[in-house]
Order: sequence, then structure tokens, then C-alpha cells
Amino acid sequence: MGKKSKSSALKEIKGVNDPEAISTSSVSSIKSKRKKLPSDDQLVKGILDGNITSLSRAITLVESTNPKHLKRAHYIITKCLPYANNSVRIGITGVPGVGKSTFIESLGKSLTKQNHKVAVLAVDPSSTITKGSILGDKTRMEDLVKDDNAFIRPSPSGNSLGGVARKSRETIILCEAAGFDIIIIETVGVGQSETAVHSMVDFFLLLKLAGAGDELQGIKRGIIEMADAIVINKADGENIKAAKMAKVEFNRALHLYPQKASGWQPKVTLCSALENSGIREAWQMIESFVQQTKSNGYFNNHRKEQNKFWLLQTIEEQLKSNFYNSETIKKELKKQLQLVENGETTPFAAAELLLKLGN
Repeated sequence: MGKKSKSSALKEIKGVNDPEAISTSSVSSIKSKRKKLPSDDQLVKGILDGNITSLSRAITLVESTNPKHLKRAHYIITKCLPYANNSVRIGITGVPGVGKSTFIESLGKSLTKQNHKVAVLAVDPSSTITKGSILGDKTRMEDLVKDDNAFIRPSPSGNSLGGVARKSRETIILCEAAGFDIIIIETVGVGQSETAVHSMVDFFLLLKLAGAGDELQGIKRGIIEMADAIVINKADGENIKAAKMAKVEFNRALHLYPQKASGWQPKVTLCSALENSGIREAWQMIESFVQQTKSNGYFNNHRKEQNKFWLLQTIEEQLKSNFYNSETIKKELKKQLQLVENGETTPFAAAELLLKLGN
């Protein structure tokens, strides 16, 4: 009996050729198109058309530390500048837990219902150890982030002045060029961030809590002097009585400060961002401020002074960056640090030597 030939069920069957519609050349062409990023002029056009993707890409270039990206960012900002400066810039600060994100979301939703376009630039604290940042504002403002007339951009604070400085200043210009007429900047609520944000906004709002034991003792003179309004948040439920008492105390304190150059008398109001009460009154107060300061000329003069300040600030930051990035300085700095550690030189002598070397 002859042997049967064994045949496997797993046989290679010759396939058919790809149709022309999905030929290899077509696929590679599609892939190359996908990878092609928009040019700087295309990004500018997209921003001016209100395209959020173009705006986000341009902001990413602004936030980059890559010299090539910064060069592109500078070009885009220069092209967008003539279309900027048509907004009200509001800075919002307060200690962590005061309810900044909830307040901003309530205010933002109220404004978009009035056909305003609202951009929220939320600076997230970066870890000084890992340099990481949570960037959680988009999750905390889950209703506002879905709003077509709102744009939320969380940015890591990094180690720049208060986590804002040049990046936020330039982002404001891009957002204004994209048609956003209300810009809200939320600070990290600690350190120098208040000073930095105050130097780039028209109206500075301080959020406080009642019954937290900080009605007067917790008032930081510098922050109170900067504030154009104090809003006592979480004025609801059993906390209403304490909130009203805090309002009286803050009003008394504000009258002890000298009159502002704007001619505006800072006000204290109550609100509950959770219950959405007092939000409309807070916005009406901001509108009154804008109307008053525009009529007396302070609004525009203040912006001009801010531009001068940021010119000097940018020069300082660039000089500092150039100094520390110098290879000569890097080598000598390492040597001088070791000498200081060993007590062989003083910090002041080492600094003088390095500065002379850097000139």
C-alpha cells in the first residue's frame, strides 16, 4: 500500500495585488501629509481665524526652550500683535483650597452665556524636586472645558518668576489675536506668582475664605495693596455669618491703605462659586473698574507701564540665561562652588570673579 502524501491545512495562498487606491506610493504619500506640520504663516492665519488647534500649537512653541521653536514663536507673536490688546485681563489669586478653579469655571460659564470668549491660563505648580506638574485644571473645570467659547490652557510653572513671566505674557497676545476678549490668569497662589501676574493684568482679584482664621492676621500687605477686589468665596450654608463678618473686617482694612493710582476704591464681595451666587456681582464690579479706568486714562497708561516692565524683565532673564549657558562659566562655576564649599574663597569673591569672566 503506497504512502499517502501529507498535506498541511496551513498553506500559503498567493494573494492579490493591492488595488491602485491603496498602493504603496499612496500610503506613503498619506503618511507624509500627516507628518507635515503647518508653517508659521499657516499658524498665524489659523489663530486669526480662531482655530484652537493653531492657537495651541503656537503656545507650545512659546513654552518650548528649543531656540528654533522660540524663533518661530517670536515671528508668530509679531504677526499677531496688531490684532491683540482687545481684551480685559483678570488675575485671580488665593491660597490653595480657596476654590479658584470652581470660581473661574462659574465666572467663565457666566461670561460665555453673555457671548464673551474666555481664555483661562492656569499656571500649575511644578515640583521643585521632580520638575513634574499635574496640569489638572482641565479636569477641575470639566464644564467650562466643553464650552465652545472657552479655552483652558494649563501650563507648568517651572522655575521662572512665579511660574509665568514671558510665556504667559506672549500667550495672552496669542489668545487676544484669536478673538478671546476675556483673559483670566490663575496663579499658583504661592510665592512670587502674585507679583508676576499683577504685572500683566488689568484687574487683580484676591479670593479669600471666611472662618479660616486669616481675616486680618493672614493679610499680606503686598497682596492686599495689589488687589482691586477681595471676593470671599464659599459664602454658603453655615458659613454665611462668618463670611459677612469677614467682609466687614476686610472693608475696614482696605480703607487703611492709600488710594490707588487708578482712582478705584477696592471692594469686598461675597460669593459661592459652588451655588453660583455672587458671580454676576463680581463681574459687574470688574466692568465698573474697566469703565472707570478707561475714562480716566489709567487703563491704557497702566498697560504701557507693564510693557516697559516686561522689556526690562526679559533683558534680565536673557542675560541670566546667557551667563549660565556659557561653557566657560559652567566650568569655572563648578570650580568656584568647590572652593566655597572648602572654605578657600568667599561666595562674594567667587561671584565677582565669575561676573568678570562673563563680561
